[in-house]
Amino acid sequence: MATTTKQDYYELLGVPRKAPLKEIRQAYRKLARKYHPDLNPGDKSSEEKFKQVQEAYEVLSDSKKRQMYDQHGFYSENGTNPPQGAGPDQGVGVDFSGFDFGGAGGSSFRDLFSQFFGGAGGGGQASAVEREPGTDLEYRVEIGFWDAVRGAVKKISITRLDTCSECHGTGAIGSPQVCPQCGGSGQVTQASGNMRFKMACPRCHGTGRLRNVCPTCGGEGRVRRTETLDVRIPAGVNTGSRVRVAGHGNAGTDGAAPGDLYIVLDVQPHPYFERRGDDIYTRVPITVSEAALGAKIEVPTIDAHAMLRIPPGSSSGRLLRLREKGVPLVRKPAQRGDLYVELQVVVPEAVDEKVRNLLKELSKLAPEDPRHDLFTRAGV
Repeated sequence: MATTTKQDYYELLGVPRKAPLKEIRQAYRKLARKYHPDLNPGDKSSEEKFKQVQEAYEVLSDSKKRQMYDQHGFYSENGTNPPQGAGPDQGVGVDFSGFDFGGAGGSSFRDLFSQFFGGAGGGGQASAVEREPGTDLEYRVEIGFWDAVRGAVKKISITRLDTCSECHGTGAIGSPQVCPQCGGSGQVTQASGNMRFKMACPRCHGTGRLRNVCPTCGGEGRVRRTETLDVRIPAGVNTGSRVRVAGHGNAGTDGAAPGDLYIVLDVQPHPYFERRGDDIYTRVPITVSEAALGAKIEVPTIDAHAMLRIPPGSSSGRLLRLREKGVPLVRKPAQRGDLYVELQVVVPEAVDEKVRNLLKELSKLAPEDPRHDLFTRAGV
């Protein structure tokens, strides 16, 4: 194949010069569907555009051909000279005039050509259109505190690319017909000077067969579809946790494996329990006598109620721990975090004379000054 068009391959496909192969392939497929001769019968301009797009893709999808094109501004199968009209700034051609292209010498040249272009000129069977696996999807879902702690099954509606039921992902319908351009061989011959090369047929993409484009999916093999799933949320998840649903991402092309669906969770806060990792923190009010004398009190947990022993002389802000009363670990459900209880001493109001007298009597019996060394510690 010798390049004759002056239009830039990247402009033809509508991609930047540093575009990755995936972006080039997507652009090519979109344009190929648009200008395909089967979708534009009798339209010579569309047929010519289709050939140009095919030529651009064949060069830019091959790393070595693309490298040559980027360096010299053109690509030629025999590597001799730039296309007509190419300036000297587009690179210097390579002269193969010293090689014997016939007889035994042809083998040596074919070996050299095969090494440089990855076997493109070897005349082997053309490969079929490459199948692409489906891409993953990610959805953010808000769940309640208790669903995150205990686990739940949530109904979630998603929209994804699913395999077309009309063509079963092939992008075509009907019985295949022999390609008129290559006669069913899947290859066409291109001549350049004294050299001839075989390449994949641009019309059938090397398959040797043509089929009618599926009207449901437009040849994509996939259609956008909304579905509702029952997703199991394991106990112990937290904000930012990801739940994987295998095989429910976008479908692959031409029957390739689908991607996965990832549910990213946002957990709502709880008015009483505060979660920190796998531990739970909460505040519990106690009386002055319970704080001073000690007591056993009942406190709420994420499971039910539990007994908590308050040591004598406890003050507000003291943290007490209840082991394994926290959240189950997602990957180790048999293990759990802890529950931390912060004590809050509630001072009684002196609402009548009797209460005031009792508080005065207490201050006489226990005349301790809690601010005794306050100024010493403050350094003032």
